[in-house]
Amino acid sequence: MPYQSISFNFRKKKFKIKARICGCLQRSRGLMFRKKENAEPLLFEFSKSTNLKIHSFFVFFDFLAIWFDEKGKIIEVKKIKPFNFCVIPKKPFKKLLEIPLNSKYKLFRNSSSVIRNI
Repeated sequence: MPYQSISFNFRKKKFKIKARICGCLQRSRGLMFRKKENAEPLLFEFSKSTNLKIHSFFVFFDFLAIWFDEKGKIIEVKKIKPFNFCVIPKKPFKKLLEIPLNSKYKLFRNSSSVIRNI
């Protein structure tokens, strides 16, 4: 699967991360059944704005979910705990970035302390 670098600003900090672009099959699996240390960021792109719900069933570690609008601006950021039944973004979004909070992404783990836990 292809990768894409995605840059964004959050809480007066600049971030740039390389994420795996998820196709149709990967969208349904996301971070499920992955080992924490082997998990990598995933980017879900949609052809039009959507308000899809996500869950963290069978995800055995915390991760950040960052929703973007059609212009690439952050709509919302949440720290998602394992086995959460339903997470609904506040507004429709065009992209979703899921970042596992593991040793590879320590910077995000530290940043997540100011983000509301779900």
